[in-house]
Amino acid sequence: MANEERHKDLEEMKARAEKFFGATPDLKFVDVFLSDLNGVLRGKRLPAAAALKLFDSGLRMPRSLIGVDVWGYDVMENGLVLETGDVDGLCFPVGAGLSPCPWADEPAAQVMLMMGDEDGGAFPADPRQLLIDMKARLAARDLHPVAALELEFYLLSQESDELGRPLTPKSAATGRRISDARMYAMSELDAYGPFFSDLYAACDAQGIDLGAAIVEGGAGQFEVNLMHQLDVVAAADQTVLFRRTVKGVAAKHGLIATFMAKPFGDLAGNGLHVHMSMLDGKGANVFAGNDEKGSALLEQAIAGLLCAAPEAMIFLAPHLNSYRRFQDASHAPTSLTWGYENRTAAIRVPNDASANRRFEFRIAGADANPYLLLAALLAGVLHGVESKLTPPPETQGNAYESGAEKVPASWEGALEAFSQGKILAPAFGDLFSQVYGALKRQEMQKANERVTDFEYDSYLQAF
Repeated sequence: MANEERHKDLEEMKARAEKFFGATPDLKFVDVFLSDLNGVLRGKRLPAAAALKLFDSGLRMPRSLIGVDVWGYDVMENGLVLETGDVDGLCFPVGAGLSPCPWADEPAAQVMLMMGDEDGGAFPADPRQLLIDMKARLAARDLHPVAALELEFYLLSQESDELGRPLTPKSAATGRRISDARMYAMSELDAYGPFFSDLYAACDAQGIDLGAAIVEGGAGQFEVNLMHQLDVVAAADQTVLFRRTVKGVAAKHGLIATFMAKPFGDLAGNGLHVHMSMLDGKGANVFAGNDEKGSALLEQAIAGLLCAAPEAMIFLAPHLNSYRRFQDASHAPTSLTWGYENRTAAIRVPNDASANRRFEFRIAGADANPYLLLAALLAGVLHGVESKLTPPPETQGNAYESGAEKVPASWEGALEAFSQGKILAPAFGDLFSQVYGALKRQEMQKANERVTDFEYDSYLQAF
């Protein structure tokens, strides 16, 4: 049945692609790509005529591509390279299939792929496949997640300082570099009006549903909300395409966009907040309950998320730079807490109508792979529901001073927590855990070998 459904989806995608090609005779190339485990998009640029074959026979690329490190180097310890002869996997279009790239200077299109094994079957190390599997496990309990993601990002100058560090853009009004946060300032949105007009138009052309945009707490920092999706996999797909679109539109406007967790040590970091509710098979929100507190299932989900969070940290904060976000009073949660309408806690339950009862998970950085982030959250919810866990008392007031257990504070410690954990690693499977663990160990080794400018400035001539 799964193969029949995929064949039907591919036929529908191909028909839409042929219609697009007919309406865009100047189209020369199509970008085809998948998300690796870091969330980096990797693929090929194909002649437009060749792209149609994707919907019939797929595209072969090395399975090891899923597990390369953030710089694109093979990870020899992951078991996908030398041991297999670096065998190809078979990739097929997923999601919406072909969509335009409206930021491009000439007609361009793109297709998102998912890695399969050499015969086109499921490949458990693919991050999108992992999310599909976790979604299926919840569906077996008649639980169907609805998710919306909020992403923060910086718009930066294409110039840099003498050490290659990023610079904030120059104000169009004064010609001076922006140095103020200007949180929620409408004047700042007006100043970037052409960028946001193009961003919303580009997302609309791709079927990416956007909500509000606001000015955030860093100089040149913004947040855009993606609308709730009934399919959690579609929510992740849209997030991947949204990040690509932001970067493409920014470049068109002579800017650099970054979702790096902490591009400036003294300014706000970039977060990725997830709003999630849960429906039953009849479409009712099982988190609703009989009052404003929500249901017992909501409490079980929160308890499971808090229990799994230390093991999930390597997905919530996957890189060396990610851990710079977690500072007290920074709006990045540092404790394993929850509360009603409390933005200092790791999990916030917003005030809203009962039918919209949900949690907001606030730990992750904008550099997280959305597939792995959502898979980790689903695994945490499932753990809480299956074990009928009870959360600790809600935190009222300042969660930074609550005395609650802290989130893991180190990159190495986060990987160790996942590797030795009893919740996520068993749920994600041996192959995924092996490939992801090897990837992160290689990145950590390379980071530890790098001597920083700070060390040269501090120590080279000090003694």
